[in-house]
Amino acid sequence: MWRFTLLVVALLSTWVIPAQADECPALLQGEVQKLRSEERIDLCAQFAGKPLVVVNTASFCGFTPQFKGLEVLYQRYKAQGLQVFGVPSDDFRQESDNSEETAKVCYVNYGVTFPMSETQRVTGSEALPLFKELAAQSQAPRWNFSKYVIDAKGKVIASFPSSTTPDDPAFLAAVEQAIASQR
Repeated sequence: MWRFTLLVVALLSTWVIPAQADECPALLQGEVQKLRSEERIDLCAQFAGKPLVVVNTASFCGFTPQFKGLEVLYQRYKAQGLQVFGVPSDDFRQESDNSEETAKVCYVNYGVTFPMSETQRVTGSEALPLFKELAAQSQAPRWNFSKYVIDAKGKVIASFPSSTTPDDPAFLAAVEQAIASQR
């Protein structure tokens, strides 16, 4: 009888291990307010297990037209599981303090359909935990439109400076590597 009990315990313990492997990575723990919405984005529920590009954005930056390229990227790869997440920030003093204006730039001017948060801190001790973890795995944003490519396990594959456009070959190669990580 005790051998049967040990066998059952051993089998049950193997069922528990996969559940632990699916835990939310540190990078995605937390919630943020969705831009111009009452909804909150649970980062783990929305992005865990998926390849992800995170970008800190600003409405009045010389790099703001990159929204168009980011939307093209999202449309091109979303059927393959890619998620894009935009995080407006005024850390570099180029974001409106009015979320309606920020939303207009994103949704109306550039046709963004990927998730966007309300304005957040992305640098320093008050940074959003997501960006603290991005900085720990790579580096903190040095300017608006810094891009982070994250694999399906929640690890930063690569980070790119503001000047890297969404159609840059090295950036696209990192995105494709992230997409391959979910297989």
